[in-house]
Amino acid sequence: MIAESIALTCLIVLGLAVPAKAAPPASDDIATSGGVLRIFFIGHGSLRFEYGGKNIYVDPYAKVGDYSAMPPADLVLLTHEHQDHLDVAALDKIAGPDTPFVLTGACLQAVGRGMVLENGQAAVVAGIPVEAVPAYNIVHMRAPDTPFHPKGRGNGYVLTFGDVRVYVAGDTENIPEMADLRNIDVAFLPMNLPYTMTPEMTADAAKRFKPKVLYPYHYGDTDPARLVALLKDSGIEVRVRELR
Repeated sequence: MIAESIALTCLIVLGLAVPAKAAPPASDDIATSGGVLRIFFIGHGSLRFEYGGKNIYVDPYAKVGDYSAMPPADLVLLTHEHQDHLDVAALDKIAGPDTPFVLTGACLQAVGRGMVLENGQAAVVAGIPVEAVPAYNIVHMRAPDTPFHPKGRGNGYVLTFGDVRVYVAGDTENIPEMADLRNIDVAFLPMNLPYTMTPEMTADAAKRFKPKVLYPYHYGDTDPARLVALLKDSGIEVRVRELR
């Protein structure tokens, strides 16, 4: 033990690097027909997309990021009203009185402004095509017949950046409507219990619409390596980033 400590001290004194595990990337770049889409992994269910000089935020949450150090929002998307997805403190750091919000009816009651998109509706906001899609529980319940996320209350969103379509699922399970998704290039699927999906459910969801790239997100204590193994031969590239 003493010898190992002395050896480590010598390495530091000599300026030799001690091998360390590489940190996950803080952002990824995706090529699109309209330029680079940069995806910032803030944490949990929180994301930032930088595209065409604009910053698009999804579910800002102050617990996982310093929003005072981030650029102002050109568009904010809120998937549902739970406090780890709708955080007024985080919104106050990045959004001004004229910042457009796309949100649900329940979020509108809390925020007081914004464009409500119901499941199945679409709009172009801040120059970004946005589609609202269903996000809800079938299996996991808060109490008998009371799902954690009821059908019709929350949204997932499909965003189009040039020729690239990005699906941010929100809090959902592997619902039948996922089979209706088309031409999804990049997907974010939640994987934490008891609120959303197991790795097996997430793998099933991905196979329904076959994104080119899949990021598990909002995965809490669930091991994303299980999802990587389940989709090993699916043709879907699973990218694990720090999105607990």
